[in-house]
Amino acid sequence: MPINAPVSPVPRFALFNLGFRPFFLLAGVYSLVTIFIWGGVYIYGWTTPRLPFSTLHWHAHEMIFGYGMAVAAGFLLTAVRNWTGLDTLRGYSLAGLAALWLAARLIGWIVPGQVVTMLLLDMLFDVWLIVAVFRPILRAKQHDQIGIASKLILLTLANLCFYLGVSGVLEQGIIWGLYSGLYVLLALVLSMARRVLPMFIERGVGYPVKLSNRVWIDRSAIYVYVLFLMADVFWRNVPVTAALAGLLFVTHSMRLAGWYTGGIWNKPLLWVIYVGYGGATFGFLLKAVVPFTSLPPTLALHAFALGGIGMITVGMMARISLGHTGHNIGRHSRLLAPIFVSLCAAYVARVLLPLIAPGYTLLWLGIAQAAWLIAFALFLWVYAPILIRPRADGMPG
Repeated sequence: MPINAPVSPVPRFALFNLGFRPFFLLAGVYSLVTIFIWGGVYIYGWTTPRLPFSTLHWHAHEMIFGYGMAVAAGFLLTAVRNWTGLDTLRGYSLAGLAALWLAARLIGWIVPGQVVTMLLLDMLFDVWLIVAVFRPILRAKQHDQIGIASKLILLTLANLCFYLGVSGVLEQGIIWGLYSGLYVLLALVLSMARRVLPMFIERGVGYPVKLSNRVWIDRSAIYVYVLFLMADVFWRNVPVTAALAGLLFVTHSMRLAGWYTGGIWNKPLLWVIYVGYGGATFGFLLKAVVPFTSLPPTLALHAFALGGIGMITVGMMARISLGHTGHNIGRHSRLLAPIFVSLCAAYVARVLLPLIAPGYTLLWLGIAQAAWLIAFALFLWVYAPILIRPRADGMPG
């Protein structure tokens, strides 16, 4: 190149270069906004535009099929590209998918009562995402990846079930849709953690360590979990659900014990996923003791949601965003630890403190929401610029 040749300017906007960028950003913003609104409605009695379902169902639906699906989209669109070596959505097509997700979230507020429009937009997004994830997997003939990707199909069916319930077509549709959606999303998150956390720990603690992984634990965790989902969601058999939850608590506790090494506590990007996994595992224990106590079932659900989904997804988003933008994972922001500690505080306030002092549940709920908002505000402060700007090393992506 001649010395005086013009140098192409480096683009300053890279939001639609890879799937994790827009969807992790949208997930962070949406979680912040929705929990702020939910806190105002539940604690302070704010009035909201008329939705075709209750604000309680809106809160549950949007955390599962709004926030959760955004994180799943960002993770899978990025992971599938790495697994297969084939491009997933980027540029205008990725922007279109993100816009469809956003439209599905906003239409109920802009045009209240339009459940059919909400359904169509949500289903279009879900189906487009499924096609975008499965196409490179099938082209590359990586059939071993179909299991984790197929959870998107199950989430789509759960979402459809919810809308059929809202529309009055399916009597138990709302409950079936929300519960199965939560459990399938939790299964997806735990599957992601099983794939990457042992590897992250072995490579990241700074000393040689070989963690224990047992095939029989992996298989039994899957089979028992499927039975647990069926028993709790569709059969609604409390004793059987409790017994299966007890087995899952033991299974996942053994897995966590095999993954433990003291060096994780020096690495926030490791301990947040480990603690989140432990929080979800405690949720199985809470489900197991339900027939023998007066504990509200919502405690177990929030253990799954705050621990298994909340902490693990934020930890994964933080790590992926650094690694795939050319940043040194070992030299992360000092705000990471406060972000993760705030999420732990939200878990303690929403799940553990009601066990100790159930008479102050509303106070604990307010503290949990405040801690969640602090965590996601700090997350966006650190990661929004990283997700929007080009890679730090100048590489594409």
